[in-house]
Amino acid sequence: MKKSPVLFRLLLAIGAVAASANAVGAQEQPFRFAGTTCTPAPFLHCPDSECSGATVINQGNVVEMKTRRTYFLDYPCDLKPGEKVTFILSLHGGGSYGNWQRHYFPLLDYTTKYRLVVATPNAPTRAWSPADDEYLQNIVNFVIGQIGRDNIKAFWLAGHSQGGMTSNRLIRTDFFKDKVDGWLSLSGGRLGGNPGRSATFAPGPAPGAAAPAAGAAAPAAGAPPGGGAMAATMAALRELPAADFSFIYTTGEREIDEKGVPENSEWAKKYSCGPQRKGEVIADSKAGYVYDTSRLNLLRPGWGLLPGPGKAQVYRYPDCKDGRVVGDVIRLEKGHTEGLEPKVTEELIKMMLSARGGKLQQSN
Repeated sequence: MKKSPVLFRLLLAIGAVAASANAVGAQEQPFRFAGTTCTPAPFLHCPDSECSGATVINQGNVVEMKTRRTYFLDYPCDLKPGEKVTFILSLHGGGSYGNWQRHYFPLLDYTTKYRLVVATPNAPTRAWSPADDEYLQNIVNFVIGQIGRDNIKAFWLAGHSQGGMTSNRLIRTDFFKDKVDGWLSLSGGRLGGNPGRSATFAPGPAPGAAAPAAGAAAPAAGAPPGGGAMAATMAALRELPAADFSFIYTTGEREIDEKGVPENSEWAKKYSCGPQRKGEVIADSKAGYVYDTSRLNLLRPGWGLLPGPGKAQVYRYPDCKDGRVVGDVIRLEKGHTEGLEPKVTEELIKMMLSARGGKLQQSN
């Protein structure tokens, strides 16, 4: 039977439309990192209060294939192939865990709104050392390889307490110094002049416990054990690093002495920033997720009490050259281990996103 020309053209048109629809459908499929799943509610998300110990000590659901160690990887479930993102490697403090860190600085709540890819690893010893560097480098290489360096607008390190001190060390290494666009220190040391410690900062041992309880962040950055070798390491980290990057420091008001955060910053001076400018006060009506459950009865406000609503004072050094951002954020009436509230978290994200990025493209 001979097909009519009209019918033949109709079948061709239908086939073309179907092929086009399939192509569009394929293009609209969201991006997934290999070996990961993505759900609207992030994996093992804490409730608004009383996050269980079993949740905060979880090691993550993504496997770093070379070391076979796990970590958390949070990203927008509607991420499109080729979409531009900001990549953040977030390091927990000494004595702590990756999932505690995810909720201490809850970037996981903002991945979709601000197009963030956030890797949160774990140190098996619960304190970072150079022995962990290969694992961290492998995570970074995986994310860059999967999403493409040209699609990463900026790469930041964020670290709480000893994780901040580790960020300070990493950013001086050959692997990180030419990749990192910024460092956010979460009570992990301030470049260009540190404030003093408050009398109630040191945590002391948890009563009746041989080790910190789930979620604890001790030992703190600036006061870890280790004797002369550790003192020498800390002295080296007080020297300003040679790499170029933006720097934001945040701390609890109760962690530091009555002199407060220094008005001057050698890091701001490096980029010819303007004088420190007192900015807005961020007010939060909602508490953070986590805290150090093991030491509340010691009543050491500098170390941290129960999380609660709060305010944070923002200070900026304006007009820094090369698009760098330098600033300080002081969480009023807060200690070292009270999780960050939502609005101050969001303000820190906005500060990070306002800074110059693009180092990964330059190192291509």
